[in-house]
Amino acid sequence: MPNKGETLLRVEHLCQYFKTNKAVDDVSFEIKKGEVFGLVGESGCGKTTTGRSIIKLYDITSGDIYFKGERIAAGTLSYKNHIKEAKKKYKEEAEALKKSGSADALNAKKAELDAYIAEQRRQMKEARRDHKKHKTVTEIQMIFQDPIASLDPRMTVGQIIAEGLVIRGEKDKAKINEKVYEVLEMVGLVREHAERYPHEFSGGQRQRIGVARAVIMNPELIIADEPVSALDVSIQAQVINLLDDLRHKMGLTVMFVAHDLSVVKYFSDRIGVMYYGKLVELATSDELFKHPLHPYTRSLLSAIPMPDPDYEKQRKRITYVPLKEHDYSTDLPSLQEVLPGHFVHCNKAEFEKYRKEVQE
Repeated sequence: MPNKGETLLRVEHLCQYFKTNKAVDDVSFEIKKGEVFGLVGESGCGKTTTGRSIIKLYDITSGDIYFKGERIAAGTLSYKNHIKEAKKKYKEEAEALKKSGSADALNAKKAELDAYIAEQRRQMKEARRDHKKHKTVTEIQMIFQDPIASLDPRMTVGQIIAEGLVIRGEKDKAKINEKVYEVLEMVGLVREHAERYPHEFSGGQRQRIGVARAVIMNPELIIADEPVSALDVSIQAQVINLLDDLRHKMGLTVMFVAHDLSVVKYFSDRIGVMYYGKLVELATSDELFKHPLHPYTRSLLSAIPMPDPDYEKQRKRITYVPLKEHDYSTDLPSLQEVLPGHFVHCNKAEFEKYRKEVQE
């Protein structure tokens, strides 16, 4: 088994903005080699955008993404903002120094500003270079949410699965076909399916084709974007079990994006909870269900139905209203470690409150 202490993917201060819409805002986490990292939240919270940004379907606005210790994606907005803030600060300080008549101090401040701007521009240039250098990373593959929309209806299943190998430069048709047949059988389909078209398959079979397309590239990390949300409940379990078998067989690391916490708990080692583009809580699966600290996490857990009529009669839904729960007018929040490995987005007052809760 892979060493779970080794960090495979590290995301630092990831921001993905679409004009004024902050789809992902200052998100940081890391994924260890061989683990399943669950990312949960309601529709529109930014979890899918996070996955798409990691695989470079989007050019990220700001932040850094490292894969196997190497920066594969970087945004430049933070550097531009730092320059803007530094110029604003210098302008205020320069006005005060001019009034006091301190020319030497003013020149020193100007030199300091120029050096700072030069350094920010150097880092911006490096970020652009690293981002361009790693245009595609075939060791990261994605399984998409909609098994119908993600498959080209004009291509056969064999062509769809083999496309990545062809793009990578493989020209031996016999070798390509053999590899396609191998992964088809690996995901529970048969060789004859390679000659058929996507419309000839059920939803569960189409998702298996999507899984085959991802694993044929022999990736180290798979981003599974709600791979079971469009499927029947019985088929969901089959696809989850398939992914679990493949990760053990191939030594895969999985980032599992979903909104169903009960599925995520079964499949994930650690879970990150997102709300409105922010990562609000991060902990191991057992710890998150044992000590949910952020009110939004508690709200999500309260929405999980149980196959028990007596429990369902008594179950109380918790509604999360940010304005009622938090007062960030003076003390702004950040992601803080309340317990070892358990992070919560909170300010100082909330941090102390959460620490008391877990110690009781």
